[in-house]
Amino acid sequence: MAEVVEVNSDKYPKVLKEALKKIGASLGPKKLYYKGNWSPDIFRNCLSVVGSRHLTYYGRKATEQLVTEVAAAGVTIVSGFMYGGDEAAHSAAVKCGGKTIAVMPCGIDLIHPASQKKLYEEILDTGGLIISEYEGKTQPQIFTYVQRDRIVAGLSKAVLVTEAALESGSLITASYATKFGKKIFALPGPITSEVSKGTIKLIKEGAYPVTEAKDILDFFKVLPGAQKTLIPAKSKVTANTGDNLEQKIIEQLKREPLKADEMARLFSVPVAKLGTSLSLMQLKGFINLDNGKYYLN
Repeated sequence: MAEVVEVNSDKYPKVLKEALKKIGASLGPKKLYYKGNWSPDIFRNCLSVVGSRHLTYYGRKATEQLVTEVAAAGVTIVSGFMYGGDEAAHSAAVKCGGKTIAVMPCGIDLIHPASQKKLYEEILDTGGLIISEYEGKTQPQIFTYVQRDRIVAGLSKAVLVTEAALESGSLITASYATKFGKKIFALPGPITSEVSKGTIKLIKEGAYPVTEAKDILDFFKVLPGAQKTLIPAKSKVTANTGDNLEQKIIEQLKREPLKADEMARLFSVPVAKLGTSLSLMQLKGFINLDNGKYYLN
């Protein structure tokens, strides 16, 4: 059952109210409907994390790594619940035992996208929060996504953009963050990637480039926390794999992702032999295959 907090209530998040004053309080939501853990603690230290709906393997791994460490340190992760960057941020926070707030672009009683029902339930089951300025089962529209973005930016002390194309909605959230006077972090990415062009643009305009979770934790003045992983940890890559070819593969993939045929030529080994090693390494959890290229886990 959803509950509601009105703008004149003491429960209304102060950080959001202060942000909205900078663009005109009348432009902010008069009511916030919610499900889950509404408490002062969950709003105390928030980081908004947004990214492309077409998240790359690099973007997902970087999001998971950064959010896991930040959320485990007690910082609440805020995002917009869409697939891609939002989903990766919420999921990473849930899996490490952290808190996360999902700001919906639809009515509070609607799960959108419906395919993320399990994630929606996990957020609530782990002490997180679902909020919306729309009641009932109001359907999302183009303007409701933009309206949602101002709440995502306003609830947090800082915004992290992981991946974004030049026309990405993530840049709208960053634009609100600028208007609100919030710190903006951006993940550097390859200049050849369309979904890195937006983050590169932000960095050129003054956003702080993030290369490790410490960059964000230092801003929040919190120390790294003990990771409370709720899923079994993957095997770590070690130098002692017991196989010389496996070690060569690991060393090469530390430099860059590669296709199987590229590694076969590089190591001067038959593709069939290399394929056997690659399959075994995937089973061990050392590497992963995405879009035809192998990456280290």
